[in-house]
Amino acid sequence: MKKFNFRKVLDGLTASSPGSGSGSGSNSSGAGSGSVHPGGTAGLLREEIQESLTSDYFQICKTVRHGFPYQPTALAFDPVQKILAIGTRTGAIRILGRPGVDCHCQHESGAAVLQLQFLINEGALVSASSDDTLHLWNLRQKRPAILHSLKFNRERITYCHLPFQSKWLYVGTERGNTHIVNIESFILSGYVIMWNKAIELSTKTHPGPVVHLSDSPRDEGKLLIGYENGTVVFWDLKSKRAELRVYYDEAIHSIDWHHEGKQFMCSHSDGSLTLWNLKSPSRPFQTTVPHGKSPREGRKSEPCKPILKVEYKTCRNSEPFIIFSGGLSYDKACRRPSLTIMHGKAITVLEMDHPIVEFLTLCETPYPNEFQEPYAVAVLLEKDLIVVDLTQTNFPIFENPYPMDIHESPVTCTAYFADCPPDLILVLYSIGVKHKKQGYSNKEWPVSGGAWNLGAQTYPEIIITGHADGSIKFWDASAMTLQMLYKLKTSKVFEKQKVGDGKQACEIVEEDPFAVQMVYWCPESRIFCVSGVSAYVIIYKFSRHEITTEIVSLEVRLQCDVEDIITPEPETSPPFPDLSSQLPSSRSLSGSTNTVSSEGVTKDSIPCLSVKTRPVRMPPGYQADLVIQLVWVDGEPPQQITSLAVSSAYGIVAFGNCTGLVVVDFIQKTVLLSMGTIDLYRSSDLYQRQPRSPRKNKQFIAGLTELNDSPVPLELERCKSPTSEARENSYNRSRSSSISSIDKDSKEAVTALYFMESFARKNDSTVSPCLFVGTSLGMVLLISLNLPSSDEQRCTEPVMVLPSGTLLSLKGAVLTFSCMDRTGSLMQPPYEVWRDPNNTDENEKTWKRKLVMNYSSASQETGDHQYAIICSEKQAKVFSLPSQTCLYVHNITEASFILQAEVVVMCNSACLACFCANGHIMIMSLPSLRPMLDVNYLPLTDMRIARTFCFTNEGQALYLVSPTEIQRLTYSQEMCDNIQDMLGDLFTPIETPEAQNRGFLKGLFGGSGQTFDREELFGEATAGKASRSLAQHIPGPGSIEGMKGAAGGVMGELTRARIALDERGQRLGELEEKTAGMMTSAEAFSKHAHELMLKYKDKKWYQF
Repeated sequence: MKKFNFRKVLDGLTASSPGSGSGSGSNSSGAGSGSVHPGGTAGLLREEIQESLTSDYFQICKTVRHGFPYQPTALAFDPVQKILAIGTRTGAIRILGRPGVDCHCQHESGAAVLQLQFLINEGALVSASSDDTLHLWNLRQKRPAILHSLKFNRERITYCHLPFQSKWLYVGTERGNTHIVNIESFILSGYVIMWNKAIELSTKTHPGPVVHLSDSPRDEGKLLIGYENGTVVFWDLKSKRAELRVYYDEAIHSIDWHHEGKQFMCSHSDGSLTLWNLKSPSRPFQTTVPHGKSPREGRKSEPCKPILKVEYKTCRNSEPFIIFSGGLSYDKACRRPSLTIMHGKAITVLEMDHPIVEFLTLCETPYPNEFQEPYAVAVLLEKDLIVVDLTQTNFPIFENPYPMDIHESPVTCTAYFADCPPDLILVLYSIGVKHKKQGYSNKEWPVSGGAWNLGAQTYPEIIITGHADGSIKFWDASAMTLQMLYKLKTSKVFEKQKVGDGKQACEIVEEDPFAVQMVYWCPESRIFCVSGVSAYVIIYKFSRHEITTEIVSLEVRLQCDVEDIITPEPETSPPFPDLSSQLPSSRSLSGSTNTVSSEGVTKDSIPCLSVKTRPVRMPPGYQADLVIQLVWVDGEPPQQITSLAVSSAYGIVAFGNCTGLVVVDFIQKTVLLSMGTIDLYRSSDLYQRQPRSPRKNKQFIAGLTELNDSPVPLELERCKSPTSEARENSYNRSRSSSISSIDKDSKEAVTALYFMESFARKNDSTVSPCLFVGTSLGMVLLISLNLPSSDEQRCTEPVMVLPSGTLLSLKGAVLTFSCMDRTGSLMQPPYEVWRDPNNTDENEKTWKRKLVMNYSSASQETGDHQYAIICSEKQAKVFSLPSQTCLYVHNITEASFILQAEVVVMCNSACLACFCANGHIMIMSLPSLRPMLDVNYLPLTDMRIARTFCFTNEGQALYLVSPTEIQRLTYSQEMCDNIQDMLGDLFTPIETPEAQNRGFLKGLFGGSGQTFDREELFGEATAGKASRSLAQHIPGPGSIEGMKGAAGGVMGELTRARIALDERGQRLGELEEKTAGMMTSAEAFSKHAHELMLKYKDKKWYQF
């Protein structure tokens, strides 16, 4: 355990300037140059802080991914293991089982997944990707890995089929050929069904790509091949010839067998279904257009939209199910995508909210030659996954246990809380469960495979997501799972926007005027605060009781009127403005949106949205206590909010933007401070600034709500994002220092706020309520809060808010604050213990506020008692308070800038976690700022990652990896080591159900499938070897599972070196074997030559 000595200098020494500390290393303990005030006395106080964290405590590792797979393309189901797999356009595969069994794996190539096939009850999965490669995944480990890959070089893969309990995979291609792959060795068989041999020789046209492959349920030696142009070939594998051919004049999309193997059904591009009998293949046994109009006599049915897929499933005790997607009439263009279920004479059309990507019927048996007995249909939509219960006549859907609706409205912000109060999850769930949707199937979720244990991680975790429609979702994220607890709709506070109305909101945002920009939550006091893109802040209090009340609202006019250049001379500095002039009265918003009578009138003192003025019923849960809105100023819309902080102990909320700072007392519902950023400096401003009025161009937040990953210029994304306006420079260029940027940018945004019991001034001897204010130019100001002493006075006496004059500086925009006490323990801001504000109990009415200050009274010794940690876009500094001496400086990055920074607790010690724009994740110890970890984790491709990345305690972090998915990760070495115990098992040993007894007559006349030997037919001995140029076998890294996500780390390098050495040793071993074989051959040749020489040694020439 390393010890660090802090040397305290006289209080008269000042903190170093940004330039003087810029060259300090990560372990620098000097404060830079300083000066001694007259009258100062010398003296030193030596303190020791033991830092227990070392680099061995940290490692980066992805843990679990939540949400709906983005851009899905394929679906598969194992009917024995009861697990589901979803493939995506980005090459990802999600495998789902019972709640807690949720696995994500990724193809390195990133090619889209075309098709998935389970090796039923074998713990393996075959994926076909758009780069014409087949992959075999091993599911018998918690993190699946590829065992083999087979790359087709000359043909494009279009369809795959793996018969049950077979090791031979049929692969159809775009050229119309069918190849066969050995699943065990992943080597191509020499047996090929060429398209020109499958069709009749008289046919002059190419049949098109293979769209279907399946073996006959009646005879495994017969293969049904469907071609796109409407040709179906019934191929005899033994005799290598077509037993029969079927032709239809409409393109085929899919085929499915009747379980007896005598009939099959096709779906076509004209919306028709054809049923064929093998005994009469000349024409279809039955043709129907399910959604077509009844044809007149002698006329064909009107064509409908293509039926993309059909499944034909039989039941022992009822009519068969015919289930298909598409096929609607063209005259119903406005109808939504639908799934049609035909059962007997009943036809049910299930309309979907999103286009159907794929569907599968879940059946009781894996054997294709038995009654299928379907019980559910899994439907994969573009943005959802639903499962329909077929056992009930009204076909209800099952309640989905996975968090597939994270993107119900686009996610605009996130917050992550680990090790929060344990009762919160139960409280939020008890409120949220009352508002759950009804009408689900009463049966259990059918995808119930795998096994999952709680694991060692038992502390409660909560994730909060803010959305574009103004909704807030609270999620239980404990133990690697994610379940929604409670949903809050902030838009209910405002009046609904009428058509053509609310144009003032559109002046700020293109769409989604209720979009949530940032949230602030105090779990202990249950105070919740939201800021939106329409320049408003809502404060919520939690209550178990329903109330009906009016919503109190405040309108704040925030502007910067000073146009003269401010000089650093104290005598020429303007006097501090009178606070009384900064206190706008609370007034009703009734009719406020109608104050603009015509387009020519300048808008002024108008909010962007209208708060409801009538009494509003508020159900139990979070209830709006106060709404604060910024208003238009002289025709300019209010600027979006860039920082937010709340203190339940002080009863104060503070927020800022690029114009200035607002401080509001939410107990008395009054504005305490509304001031331009420049006015906050008073005489402490060291630099000349030319302030200007709010910008005239609109602010757009399309970047908040995008659901596509289309490439957008990063500079444009920067403008769209709800981050500091001071970052509007080129995304790839590094930010200049705060000193050099002052002349370039006259607007100084408030980027960070922090309430804490601290020392507002150098000569303070005791702590007092303070507000730390950080700006986009790297300046830190301390504002003193003078609160009434008693509860009674707190509700009536005014709160004084005054800038203290304290000024600290860093490079780049300030991102975060935190404080430590003199022992090195992280200090938590004070808070008020929660009590129900609407409790009718008499004892509760007389209950006084209970505050938890988290700070021991200062000792009588003279000296510093607190350390302030401040992190900006470029560097981190540790100051000693109240002397304001800079103890440590660490220049985190020069070529890039920090996007997210947070002081977190891990193993009962504090550290600083940073996420950089160049993709690096960095951890530094506190207070010495020693680098503990620096890993190039991921490249920042868009602002979604920057906007949603957040750290929390216990080594946890998350970000929105796609518009529909949350990726969680850990930077804790201990958690990386234990991750295997926390993940679910995808494969569990289950006995394959026995096939039904077919009976004597069926066994005698039911075909020759039982005697068919695929090994004999497709093996190398009979079929020979396939051409090497046709496909390339690639060994997979399935046996290598030691990476553990430590890319770029020493362990990763050692692992790769060990793998390279193993491969080299393997090649050397093969070379040694070949050499030994050559030596043996040479010895044998020498022996035979010697024997030959002895045989003919004594013979004459004429004896030969």
